[in-house]
Amino acid sequence: MKKILPTTLIIILITFISIIVALTTSGVETKKFNKIISQKINQGNNYLNLDFKTIKFKLDLKKLSLFLDTKNPSIYYRNTLIPAQNIKVYVDFFSIIKSDIRIEKIYLVLNKINIDQLKEISVSFKPSNFTSFLNNNLKDGTFDTEIEIYLDNNNLFNNFIARGAVTDLEVKILNNFTLKKTNFSFFADKSDILIKNITSDSDEIKINEGDLKLNLSNEILLESNLNTQLKFQKKEDFNKYNSLFPNLKKIGRLSDINVEVMTNFSILLDKTYKIKNYEIKNTGKIIKANFNFINSINYFLSEEKISSLSLLNSKFNSYINTKKNKINIEGKYSLNKEDLQKFTLENLIINDLLNLKINADFINPIKISAINYRKKKGSIANINLNLDKKKKILNLNKIKINENKSIIFAEGIKFNKNSLVSLKKITVKTYENKKKNNDFVIAFKNNISVNGTNFDAVNLLKLFSQKNEKSLLSNFSKDIEINLANVNISKSEILKNFRLIGKIVNGQFIKISSKGDYGDKNYLDITLKNNKDNNKKYLEIYSDIAKPLLKEFNFFNGLSGGNLLYSSVFDENNSNSKLKIKNFKVINAPGMVKLLSLADLGGLADLAEGEGISFDILEISMEKSKDTLKINEILALGPSISILMEGYQDKSVTSLRGTLVPAKTLNKMISRIPLIGDIVIPKDVGEGLFGISFKMKGPPNNIKTTINPIRTITPRFIQKIIDKNKKVK
Repeated sequence: MKKILPTTLIIILITFISIIVALTTSGVETKKFNKIISQKINQGNNYLNLDFKTIKFKLDLKKLSLFLDTKNPSIYYRNTLIPAQNIKVYVDFFSIIKSDIRIEKIYLVLNKINIDQLKEISVSFKPSNFTSFLNNNLKDGTFDTEIEIYLDNNNLFNNFIARGAVTDLEVKILNNFTLKKTNFSFFADKSDILIKNITSDSDEIKINEGDLKLNLSNEILLESNLNTQLKFQKKEDFNKYNSLFPNLKKIGRLSDINVEVMTNFSILLDKTYKIKNYEIKNTGKIIKANFNFINSINYFLSEEKISSLSLLNSKFNSYINTKKNKINIEGKYSLNKEDLQKFTLENLIINDLLNLKINADFINPIKISAINYRKKKGSIANINLNLDKKKKILNLNKIKINENKSIIFAEGIKFNKNSLVSLKKITVKTYENKKKNNDFVIAFKNNISVNGTNFDAVNLLKLFSQKNEKSLLSNFSKDIEINLANVNISKSEILKNFRLIGKIVNGQFIKISSKGDYGDKNYLDITLKNNKDNNKKYLEIYSDIAKPLLKEFNFFNGLSGGNLLYSSVFDENNSNSKLKIKNFKVINAPGMVKLLSLADLGGLADLAEGEGISFDILEISMEKSKDTLKINEILALGPSISILMEGYQDKSVTSLRGTLVPAKTLNKMISRIPLIGDIVIPKDVGEGLFGISFKMKGPPNNIKTTINPIRTITPRFIQKIIDKNKKVK
């Protein structure tokens, strides 16, 4: 008896172990539960039907669960066959004993499915954005999938877990953007989708590593990390993506791009798929990027046009969300293929407020005509810029230009709709040919003050002669005071101890009282008064030296010596002006030499090219209205030649006509001829009988001159000469 009990126990143990081994390996084959299991699954899932050939009972030792295992089952979803490799149905053991089988879980391993098979299966799906994307955007690829389906006590669907891998996927993201050779693994359940180990190797876009997580709770949260490389070597490469940047393609074209970027983003959507919040972070390096402008653009600091912009070896990081947009870049850049220069850029946008900070070395030319500052190409300047912009308000907090010893620094400048609203301070110290030409400070407080030792104004008259639709200071109404020790008004003339006291209203001078000293008892005086009764201004300029004030007007090319008196009465629309210059010469004036040569007055032409032709007086009377300048009269009297002219000038044409009377001595001889001279001109006049009639007409830079070499002097000209001679005497 003692021997029988252990033996029985051993046999029972061996039998139990044998059963366990059999259940965990080959299992027990049966067809008894085929129909029952199929019905139970279909009971809670009307669109899913399973057809088993044979079923094996097996034991899952890890989970200590019994399951039914079958190979190559026939699975139909909405009457569409889904290719399956294996299916395991985990059942409650005690429910089998009770003959009321309860299925706990279904584990399904699908055969490899390619895109065409997936599209065939999708025919049975309800129409949706997913099915549309599946059929229109997926081009190629293979799916390996395992699915675990969990059922509740009533054999109804409760949850699922899907895992697998996708290889060689080709998917069109946008019209011209397709990801190729894309691989990743995935995991999904009822609340989350996780895509890991994303790689892709398209023609221009390469994803080295990435992952994506989609949380499907009450709201939808999409999170992703991507390590990407963008590489465009030809214009044609980027042309495919121009539709993604509609505004950019109007300006120019990107080319030869090599960028590495790590992107982290999260997007939160509500139930209607409307974006509630998003956050995007980028960190990377611009190895190379070129941008070519369709139309070269001007920049305000130079006459040179910019045709291209290049970035190389530049690190960047950016942060974007619903309220803030920030990007920082540091590296090297080039304009117009010049040598590379260092730069840093910080750009921050919060709601509708933009803050931009730039610090860059600058090798391209800079030209600021108002102060006659010029930085030559090749010389390196540093530009430091800090500005804010909100809607139409632009605050230039700071701009500083450093080039060797030259410094231009401005702060507290505010613009509204391109009009200057306020300004704190401008400091200028510049050098030309190693000689200081500017050293002054402009301060805006209760009044405008300009103080300094040097101001280069050689281009100032040229700027004043240019038409501006609106004054930069149109929002200012302040008193102004200027004190400058030296003002360069030409290459050869320096105005010392220049002082101006005046008043500006809405950007326009209404009062000026100023004086400067040329030296050798030569002065410049300027006065401006405003008559409130008729709303007209009265300007008077007197200068003991005429040339510096006339050098920007082509009509006076070649003028030397003389003093000047200019008076004008004007309002916003019209002006009446008179200019008088006394005791001057005309030397090497191209227009004068040409006129004398055409008239075959060789001697006078030689004189104009040599020592010059002297004039006692020049008077000009003119009227201006809108775009037309009417020249009522130009009268010049001299010992060798006298001229009377009139005409007009507008945007399209200049038209002048007049009479030139050469050689007073010749005319005196003619006046002494008996009878004829007495009849035509009284002897005490002593002025010409013969002269030259001429016309000058044409568009700018193409004025043609015609002459009539012999003509009797008109009584009007004779009377003008008589009147002027009397005044001179």
